[in-house]
Amino acid sequence: MRRAIIGKRPLKGRGALSNPPGRFDLTQLAPVDDGWFVEEQPESIATSLEPERARALITSNDSPDIPFEQSINPYRGCEHACIYCVEPETPVLMGDGTTRAIRHLRPGDSIYGTQRQGLFRRYVRTAVLDCWSVIRRAYRVNLEDGTSLTVGGDHRFLTERGWKFVTGSRHGRSRRPHLTVADTLMGTGGFAVPISPDADYRRGYLCGLIRGDGGIDTQPAFCLARCDPEALQRARQWLACCELETTRFAFAASGTRPMQAIRADSRDRVSRICELIAWPEAAPRAWQAGFLAGIFDAAGSYSGGILRIGNADPQIMARIRDALREFAFGFAIEQRLPAVRNGTEVLRISGGLREHLRFFHTFDPAILRKRDLAGQALRSAARLKVVGIEPLGRALRFVDVTTGTGDYISNGVVSHNCYARPSHAYMGLSPGLDFETRLFYKADAARLLEKELARPGYVCKPIMLGANTDPYQPAERRLKVTRSILEVLLRTSHPVSVITKSALVLRDLDLLAPLARAGLATVAVSVTTLDPELKRTLEPRTASPQARLRALAELAAAGVPVGAMVAPVIPAINDHEIESILEACARCGVRSAGYVLLRLPYEIKDLFREWLETHYPQRAAHVMSLVRDMRGGRDNDPRFGSRMRGTGPYAELLRNRFRIACRRLGLNGPGRAALDCTRFEAPVPAGAQLRLGL
Repeated sequence: MRRAIIGKRPLKGRGALSNPPGRFDLTQLAPVDDGWFVEEQPESIATSLEPERARALITSNDSPDIPFEQSINPYRGCEHACIYCVEPETPVLMGDGTTRAIRHLRPGDSIYGTQRQGLFRRYVRTAVLDCWSVIRRAYRVNLEDGTSLTVGGDHRFLTERGWKFVTGSRHGRSRRPHLTVADTLMGTGGFAVPISPDADYRRGYLCGLIRGDGGIDTQPAFCLARCDPEALQRARQWLACCELETTRFAFAASGTRPMQAIRADSRDRVSRICELIAWPEAAPRAWQAGFLAGIFDAAGSYSGGILRIGNADPQIMARIRDALREFAFGFAIEQRLPAVRNGTEVLRISGGLREHLRFFHTFDPAILRKRDLAGQALRSAARLKVVGIEPLGRALRFVDVTTGTGDYISNGVVSHNCYARPSHAYMGLSPGLDFETRLFYKADAARLLEKELARPGYVCKPIMLGANTDPYQPAERRLKVTRSILEVLLRTSHPVSVITKSALVLRDLDLLAPLARAGLATVAVSVTTLDPELKRTLEPRTASPQARLRALAELAAAGVPVGAMVAPVIPAINDHEIESILEACARCGVRSAGYVLLRLPYEIKDLFREWLETHYPQRAAHVMSLVRDMRGGRDNDPRFGSRMRGTGPYAELLRNRFRIACRRLGLNGPGRAALDCTRFEAPVPAGAQLRLGL
């Protein structure tokens, strides 16, 4: 039976440390091996295996980061216990104008929803009433502005023509309105990625805040007084990072709002603060972002849907204009404003709520009261037209909430509360379902594949086996789902690529070898480390490094083109092994190689942190610091073009090391032939009429 891990102690044979029990009894339990050599099999907890009656098998892909257009995943879930492959998190607009991943929401949290008030639907603050997670069949909704939304078919979005489900009626239910490519969603537009608060950003912020507050260059002492504690606390903290300690005190000032202040009295400290906030000759992009955040906290306002920044210093205003242009913000000079006096110039940021939120999320000013959206009408210049809706062909875990208004703002669009709880019963799933121990297999996969390949409009393109989860799960020894798929592909001369961590792939050498001789097959084996001890904690139910190398060598000896995937590369854990892994693989006959930087989307961030704190507590903070340096200051960067390789100096170092090692070993060289799509012969379904030859 399933059992929870008390105190998050490592459970032998499993990667994740958290294993909450399910609400329902399991319908099937099967003791299985791990798909590798018997002598390497670890002790295992029981695994549930259930058939999935899929309607289709082939999944299409249009991601620019993925080098294939079609894939098949024979299994959903993965018993190999690796902890780095789940769907991206969904940001939700919080009541203070910030964003937070939906899985981190808790009952009582303040978020933004919408409500009809008079003639318009407007943004209002609402409370989270409940939170839960389910597993649902996944769909991808692509929008004109490049936003990609991964949701369940029962999810509803607010469009210009009312609420619409992602998909139409199913299971005999009455017809319901569903999204089409003619619809435009309502909302703010996709949320911006914040600038990393590095040293340049911090200097820019201090410059904007202190200069915007006025006059340090002419004062023998430094004093900064604010009504809002957030900006003052941030300034004091970042001055302390530069070894500039300040004293906090209650500032005696007239007015209805109490003020706090910080000060530095020594001439040496004041001189160093002046140096810190000096104008740079060539302002880095991060400095400009911090400067805009600081000057907004000092001299900006946001009310009635209007974002303004004003100051009487011409040099400050010139810097503001330059920084806004650097980040492609439109603005206008206010011509008539009663508050303009003493030569004060005021800029108004144009573009409406979409651009205002981009300003707040990109630059992250500290004062939260200046992010108040309440009362603004639900209208936006964001390009939210639906340009594509596609089934992903698999089920994913989704998190949903109930709110006081019945909706919330996720990924910049208005989403309705999903009807998720009933699905727990009819799918036999619970909120605590564990990815490692609850597996589903594609029942009748061969018949489904033949049916799809026989369609008149089918266009032959190479199929990737194992794009999401390993096609050689431990249960594959008995179920032979992957083997049945390969048999169909061999009969139809269809090209296929396989990626796996399992030596069980050698069982199917009798199928892969003839496919390879016809230019129709390649196999890649993922080699994460050469250290058996690291393998036991990072990928406990996978083969030893030696077993993977033996698999590569036997495949190559049989004439199958083989590649190696160094994935994931984890800074300060296995990145030092890149060259040695590539050398070992090259000796086994590998002629191509790739790598993927550690990704921590969705709930994986917490699982990985648990793993670090348990197995590498002394270096956990250092590892996460390096990860954030390569992910733009966040734990994860979901953007196309950077999510697989990362950005920044450390990521560039990894890229160069990998490229140089491959060149030295003769990997990824010219002359690698593409898989042959011209040999494909569509299967003829049983009972179908034969076509006449000409």
